[in-house]
Amino acid sequence: MRVAALLMAAGRGERLGTPDSKQFLPLLGRPVLRHAAEALLRDGLVDMLQPVCAEAERGRVDRILAGLPARPAVAGGATRQASVRAGLEALAAEPPELVLVHDAARPVVPAGTVAAIVAALADAEGAIPAQPVADTLKLGEGGVISRTVPREGLHRAQTPQGFRFPLLLDLHRAAAEGATDDASLLEAAGRAVRLVPGSEDNVKITYPGDVERVEAAMLPRFLPRVGTGFDVHRLVEGRRLFLCGVEVPHTMGLDGHSDADVGLHALCDAIYGALAEGDIGRHFPPSQMQWKDADSTRFLIHAAGRIAARGGVLANADVTLICERPKITPHAPAMIARVAELLGVPEDRISVKATTTERLGFPGREEGIAAQAAVSILIPS
Repeated sequence: MRVAALLMAAGRGERLGTPDSKQFLPLLGRPVLRHAAEALLRDGLVDMLQPVCAEAERGRVDRILAGLPARPAVAGGATRQASVRAGLEALAAEPPELVLVHDAARPVVPAGTVAAIVAALADAEGAIPAQPVADTLKLGEGGVISRTVPREGLHRAQTPQGFRFPLLLDLHRAAAEGATDDASLLEAAGRAVRLVPGSEDNVKITYPGDVERVEAAMLPRFLPRVGTGFDVHRLVEGRRLFLCGVEVPHTMGLDGHSDADVGLHALCDAIYGALAEGDIGRHFPPSQMQWKDADSTRFLIHAAGRIAARGGVLANADVTLICERPKITPHAPAMIARVAELLGVPEDRISVKATTTERLGFPGREEGIAAQAAVSILIPS
């Protein structure tokens, strides 16, 4: 059966207290929304995603989901119920047999969850993952306990929730506003909704500290990869000098097929090495004229894209420039800021420093500049 999934990303998440919406917050280097989308697709049972978001965020959502089987984002409504209805209507022209509805703020869908929901829908009209309530429940009024609520039979509903598409669309079209989730529409219509096992890992990011808690739970699934890079270019007259993405005033520049930014070239090689994807020459051959005098920041952006394509995150990068002149220290803060911008990471993950060879060798004779780089990358195992 054809399965589509609505990825609900229209909420603001005021309880989290962050300037940006929770679905866009960085989680291990990538937006929560991207993690949620990939988690839905991981079991190979979901054929396509239909994101639903605020009108102003449609382009942003489409960029975050680039490369995934996702339809263009559609604008949601004033309530979650209205947003789900908008997503269902977007699918109605080519309706799937089954539809999953998932919160974009839930970046972890444990393996087997989607399969269990799809299996349950073989003989049920709705199915949701849920966790039995383990804690004693207290009803509070005015800051004091008014009574204890029996917990027997109570469950905490999670997403993705799965349904027969025609039924859910009909119920949304007929329903008044006020449903707390999609399963409640089936309940109100007297339709049975199957419970499948949920997971404590399926956290909905809601409160401060939730992102850190989810990151801590996800980190053991990542393996560290280390890469190193080294590059050298000759100093010549009549060329501008670029180092780590910053133009540095000097009497000479570096000679090369591109702009010869040794710092960025060494860093790219370190990243490609950590990913076991060759070196910069493999991706940008100097024999191709399209890279003649190219801005090396393009190369680093590509390397950062390869990290993202592998589902990884850059833990840190360290670049050492080896030269007598120019002096690097005055320019190091700008270099750090530029490299961090290109890689999409905080500046405290980037180091740029310099050393000399005590007047020995070609750097000591000021014939050229060398650079070496090391990176640590976390890749899903």
